[in-house]
Amino acid sequence: MYDVMAVGNALVDHEYLLSDEQLTSTSLAKGSMTLASLEEQTQLLSEFETNDLQPSKQTGGGSAANAMFAFACLGGKAFYGCRVGNDHAGQFYLDDLNQAGVATCNTKSTVEGGVTGSCVVAITPDGERTMQTFLGTSSEIDDANIDFEALAQSKWLYLEGYLSMSASLHPALQKLRQQAKDNHTKIAVSFADPAVVNFAKDGLLQMLGDGVDVIFCNVEEAKLFTGADDIKAAAQALTDFCQLAVVTSGAQDTMICERSEAGQLSLIQVATPKVDTVIDTNGAGDNYSGAFLYALANDCTLTQCGQLAGQVASQVVQQFGPRLSLEQYQSIAQQVLPARS
Repeated sequence: MYDVMAVGNALVDHEYLLSDEQLTSTSLAKGSMTLASLEEQTQLLSEFETNDLQPSKQTGGGSAANAMFAFACLGGKAFYGCRVGNDHAGQFYLDDLNQAGVATCNTKSTVEGGVTGSCVVAITPDGERTMQTFLGTSSEIDDANIDFEALAQSKWLYLEGYLSMSASLHPALQKLRQQAKDNHTKIAVSFADPAVVNFAKDGLLQMLGDGVDVIFCNVEEAKLFTGADDIKAAAQALTDFCQLAVVTSGAQDTMICERSEAGQLSLIQVATPKVDTVIDTNGAGDNYSGAFLYALANDCTLTQCGQLAGQVASQVVQQFGPRLSLEQYQSIAQQVLPARS
């Protein structure tokens, strides 16, 4: 049995530390994610090398994978469905997840002849992350890469918004949603990036279907999606598509809006831990979602869920890379969550 099965893009992150001037010299839009072809990705990496810029870190990435990494390290049982190439990067990617305790079906996830996706992550001095993503063979993920038996053994299904950009997966997403509904498996969706809402809202609406249990997003994504002017109104509007909306706002309080079966809305604000220096925001939202879902799956209160998620995300932004160590995750859980008998 698994607590959660997630489906998402499989990307190996290459992190670079850039000044604002160096970032401006590229074609990247600060704070957002841009999709690129293999040629464009190769060209960007070549430009960095020409300017003697070396990656500060290489790690497994992908929005839903980061969330499942946090979920498993906190003590949950997670399964991850994805698509990688039969190459060194693909093997590195799957091994990285497996070592953290995230289960995968490597025979379904690995395809011959494909190139594993990559994400160039540019970190500026303010800690903001800007990304250029080459999806590689991950863009062709379809139902052949999905272990539907794993979903049958899961209490939750977690989907990342980036999948709404992969047309090949849309039929599989419908099949996943239907199986989850038939088995009374709860569904959580993370919007993942403002670019998803801007450029793939129709696919996102298709992913949400007739409603899901939880939506995770930040305030910019929430406003873009709903057209609301502030975080409170956006969180409330999101409950037209879910039972529970969790809207983060950087260093500001997180807004949680829950819709009861009778349709009544209740709002909870959870304070975000104060951080002296933000070094790298890459993966912070993913970790927030993974930690929140872990606490939710363990019957914690919504306030406890937000507190655990906030502590995990606040630690992530204080170091380079999208993931913490196993010891860091477990230490935070011990400090925040009530002892379990």
